[in-house]
Amino acid sequence: MKLIRFGEPGAEKPGVIINDNYFDVSALVSDYNEEFFGGDGLEKLKKDIESADLPEVDKSVRLGAALARPSKIICVGLNYKDHAAETNAAIPTEPILFFKATSAIVGPNDDLIIPKNSKKTDWEVELGIVIGKKASYVSEENALDHIAGYVLHNDYSEREFQIERNGQWVKGKSCDTFAPIGPFIATQDEIADVHNLRLWLTVNGKTLQDGSTANLIFNVPFMVSYISQFMTLLPGDVISTGTPAGVGLGQKPEPWYLKAGDVVELGIDGLGTSKQEAIAYSAT
Repeated sequence: MKLIRFGEPGAEKPGVIINDNYFDVSALVSDYNEEFFGGDGLEKLKKDIESADLPEVDKSVRLGAALARPSKIICVGLNYKDHAAETNAAIPTEPILFFKATSAIVGPNDDLIIPKNSKKTDWEVELGIVIGKKASYVSEENALDHIAGYVLHNDYSEREFQIERNGQWVKGKSCDTFAPIGPFIATQDEIADVHNLRLWLTVNGKTLQDGSTANLIFNVPFMVSYISQFMTLLPGDVISTGTPAGVGLGQKPEPWYLKAGDVVELGIDGLGTSKQEAIAYSAT
């Protein structure tokens, strides 16, 4: 099953994709949130849509983030060897964890706002894991039981804020619009092998990232299990699993970054594509 949220910002409704068409399920589900994922929401929805007469939705509608604002976004840094190498970082012996503010979440095709005073706004295509069952001290063997599905995420980063301004990475990760999520959440049964997915990103039509989840340093079950040793993962939480090589920080001979007017497109096998146009920050 593929879950979408559609409509104007702040007024999105839940929907599903069936045979590439959009359908409104707001009569069956209030929203894709902690309550939905933590209960039997997915299974109940699967059964209910078989007999329901669902209103079809025009595919030109704006898509919002594929889930309601979760309790947290946990990111895993330097989780691809080629990305660690391009940033001159050592290969981690344990996952590097940091938070991204949930206020950064926007729809998959909403504009990217380059932050005030930003000089180094960067891109990062990433696989997102959506938690479907409360997870605390979970074993690797049972980790997949705690996953609702997977989603496309662009983990935008302001490198000066992140690296040069002291403190933790969260400052460079949490600016408004820095977390476009979607277009849809694909449940686990939609993805044959989560560790063999191509992920790619272009800027102004030029391919800059072209990798595979086969190259993850820490795989999906391990990440869920590992993070759950340090915090409780709640239903609807998102784990963003890292990015392959090709970010602006790693460009040769010199790093370069996004400017107003640039267009970023990205995708992951089975998880669709998204597109953001960069615009300059404005106080109005």
